[in-house]
Amino acid sequence: MNSDCLSAWLAKRTTPDRPLVCIQGLGFVGAAMAAAVTSARNDIDEPFFDVIGVDLPTPEGKRRIEALNEGHFPFPTVDQNLQKAIDKAHNMQNLFATCDAEIYSLASVIVVDIPLDVDFSAQPPTCQLEGFRASIRTIGKFASPNTLILVETTVPPGVTEKVVVPELQKAANERGFSPDSFLVAHSYERVMPGKNYLDSIINFWRVYSGVSKQAADACEEFLTTFINTEKFPLTRLSMPVASESAKIMENSYRATTIALMEEWGRFSEAANFDIFEVIDAIRIRPTHSNMRQPGFGVGGYCLTKDPLFAEIAARELYGLDKLKFPFSDLSVAINQKMPLVSVCHVENELCGIKGKRILLLGVSYRPEVADTRYSPSEVFAKESIKKGAQIVYHDPLVKIWPETGFSVLNEIPSPGGFDALVFVTSHDIYHDLEIGKWLKNARPLIFDANRVLSISQMSEASNLGCKVFSIGRGSSL
Repeated sequence: MNSDCLSAWLAKRTTPDRPLVCIQGLGFVGAAMAAAVTSARNDIDEPFFDVIGVDLPTPEGKRRIEALNEGHFPFPTVDQNLQKAIDKAHNMQNLFATCDAEIYSLASVIVVDIPLDVDFSAQPPTCQLEGFRASIRTIGKFASPNTLILVETTVPPGVTEKVVVPELQKAANERGFSPDSFLVAHSYERVMPGKNYLDSIINFWRVYSGVSKQAADACEEFLTTFINTEKFPLTRLSMPVASESAKIMENSYRATTIALMEEWGRFSEAANFDIFEVIDAIRIRPTHSNMRQPGFGVGGYCLTKDPLFAEIAARELYGLDKLKFPFSDLSVAINQKMPLVSVCHVENELCGIKGKRILLLGVSYRPEVADTRYSPSEVFAKESIKKGAQIVYHDPLVKIWPETGFSVLNEIPSPGGFDALVFVTSHDIYHDLEIGKWLKNARPLIFDANRVLSISQMSEASNLGCKVFSIGRGSSL
């Protein structure tokens, strides 16, 4: 290994024979997974594992590595339990991060948390497997026989057995190992960044499967060390393609039901009634308690692309060119256009937006997290700018908006001088906003695009003389 810092950390390990877990990829999932695995403790509060996060030697990868090695979670978070886990691991010295892939040779477990994108410019859309394959090859180059290789990355069904296993078998053959040297399993993440970031890993249900019974058993043993399986039991499926399909199906279901609610949102606005009042009444019925709602748009790394993975898998991995998934395809298309509905509403309410100043309140796609990947705010902003609007951005957590390069304010500015205030992300800071005190003498259009504001907040603004409009409510309050 070439890293002096890594060598020094390995030399200082308090328990050299403690199993080493490597997390490949330190993004929003991998970094949190590293924290979760370091939290695994025995009866006398000793760590089960030493954990090393591995990322690429890019500027962003190096930033994440440096943050973890300094005892900081690499992304802004409001989850104090997550930061406490990092603090404890830093103090106990059972967490380190590096870009040195040779460390895989010492690992008992390697968890794959590499992003896997869809190329929407291709027709039909395809999966960009090159980077993922390269990551698996790197593991195959260094990993020792009998290492558990756990794929957490969301992949098209079939990738574990048709891509991961062949790549590892090829590497094993080249190194003179048995082609079945590695224990390969799949267990998809259900990480939910936000207030319960860490809990979404350690206090949540898991589905898993192994290429072999030995691999599945090893996966179960590993997951049980850091997941509260007494309250949240594991579910073993018969083969990896079933586990992979479970992730794609649950995200496709969610994306499709969100798309369904969009047409009801347009109806409620046109008929001028409160769709959220209707939804809340329906949610009382236990079978419909998870009913979705119309809003500003679908963002993040899962629902924006995962519904397409089934058809990609059918076509590219199984040769089933005639097998189609029209509901999944349509849900993605509808959800991609959702932010444009808000642009049209603001444009109509202002009688045009050319030259108008708009304050966009919320850049992250999800409350209480600084995640801007596929954020619907980006679609809204770019379309509004194209139409001649001037946009100012606020978000309490996002300091850098890498996808756009736009500057983001962290303190809510005065509403004076804005023609419209558009609330899009349900951050607590907006829920707590004292509308009257904040508005003072300003009377801009207030547009709630995502059920961010309460009825009382909107009523107060309306009573002060502001024009108020809401997705799913129209002008009804």
